[in-house]
Amino acid sequence: MNKIENIIKALDLKPHPEGGYYKETYRCVGEIKKENLSADFNGNRNYSTCIYFLLTSDTFSAFHRIRQDEIWHFYDGSPINLHTINTEGIYSLIVIGNEIEKGNIPQYVVPAGVWFAAKVINENDYSLLGCTVSPGFNFNDFELPNRIDLINNFPQHSKIITELTWK
Repeated sequence: MNKIENIIKALDLKPHPEGGYYKETYRCVGEIKKENLSADFNGNRNYSTCIYFLLTSDTFSAFHRIRQDEIWHFYDGSPINLHTINTEGIYSLIVIGNEIEKGNIPQYVVPAGVWFAAKVINENDYSLLGCTVSPGFNFNDFELPNRIDLINNFPQHSKIITELTWK
């Protein structure tokens, strides 16, 4: 078994719909009631959730967005390129990793409603990260767009959208 397979097995990771592998490691028992959340939410949400997230060089985390802020934490392996497109169509590239002297940052917050995707930088490598979401993640808050719809909204970013979407 190689190192990636060992990590997947040791952390009991499962395939994620956006790409890569994940396991929820924390879900706060406390809840925010629907009436205290914005109208975007269709029910109660836990205060916070956290997952392990593993990407490999042969896959990527496809463009998606959620209704909450999501904090990415770097743990091990290759740095990643995190691509974001905000609601005004402004594209940003953030390098998350532990090579601080090369401009990597070990933690980054993706604001609620921003489209984002990620890819491992090094060939034949992996990236082990954590993602913390508050209010807590619920798949009802997750949107994985159609490639054509996203390109229609942001034609100036069609190259990166085509590279980091599934269809």
